[in-house]
Amino acid sequence: MLHRPTVQGVAGATRPRRIVVLNPKGGSGKTTLATNIAAYLARIGGNPALIDYDPQGSAMHWLAVRPESAPLIHGVAAYQRRMNITRSFQLRVPPDCGYVVVDSPAGYDAAQLRELTRDADKVVMPVLPSRFDIHAASRAIADLLLVAKLDRTRGQLGVVANRTRRNTKVFDTLMRFLGSLDIPVVTILRDAQVYVRASEQGLGIYDLKPYEFATELPAWQSLTGFVTRGAGALDTSAGGDDARVRVNAFEYDR
Repeated sequence: MLHRPTVQGVAGATRPRRIVVLNPKGGSGKTTLATNIAAYLARIGGNPALIDYDPQGSAMHWLAVRPESAPLIHGVAAYQRRMNITRSFQLRVPPDCGYVVVDSPAGYDAAQLRELTRDADKVVMPVLPSRFDIHAASRAIADLLLVAKLDRTRGQLGVVANRTRRNTKVFDTLMRFLGSLDIPVVTILRDAQVYVRASEQGLGIYDLKPYEFATELPAWQSLTGFVTRGAGALDTSAGGDDARVRVNAFEYDR
């Protein structure tokens, strides 16, 4: 089944749906999320482009080892600055592209943040269960709302609890932090080796045999629903109430 949505742009022009995976802290799992989202979209016929802004070029390396038999994903190495062509020409994607998935760099400045999130339909922020990552995520969300001018009422921004291990103190701390945000918590992803095995082959988990990622499937259905249809948030509160309060309302245990 083909799934190639376009978004109405300026003067009636159409553009692909833009999904930005973003966190200013390195090592948060941005590339893993971006490549797996792109692989899913390719699998459903979304004809995605994967734009890599990270100077490490991990997403482009992943594409370089992707098997020819896997669904096609168009790659753009945005971290390369080419002086002989315009920036807009360098960042162009095929005209029949249905989705653009952006793997953002760590440590971006305000101007880069605005460039990354311009025309974003969805911004996905992975957050790891650590004190440092929680602090970085809190500031990053504030920047998205104040600098990038994302409108939280439009459901553009979603948070992913990434590489989690349940029944640990740090997991409980992370979930209380996420529950304090007026931002949808899209899904909770486990710290699982299936992502490493898939990545080494240039694959996403949706490229694997179904039994190989069956445990992860429910969590990914929530995430793919968010990026393609704008699915709702998970409930992260202990009592089952809607987990939406004020940004920055959370304080660390000391």
